[in-house]
Amino acid sequence: MNEPVTIIDVRTIAPRERHPLIFQTFARLAVGGWFYLVNDHDPKPLHYQFSAEHSGAFTWDYLEQGPEVWKVRIGKTK
Repeated sequence: MNEPVTIIDVRTIAPRERHPLIFQTFARLAVGGWFYLVNDHDPKPLHYQFSAEHSGAFTWDYLEQGPEVWKVRIGKTK
């Protein structure tokens, strides 16, 4: 049976709540799991934070890169 796809659209979430929600979602993922992130700007600072805190344990694939919407598929590798 297929698991439901998780989509986190942070465009409607208060900025201070975005990163905690994203990292909580990542922490709950099983290895091999993933979710979609939707944002109104390039989430490059978030990528840097993932690199610092989860180096080698995540994948980051841009599906759409603006100019109005960015979509990223974030996966857990370990």
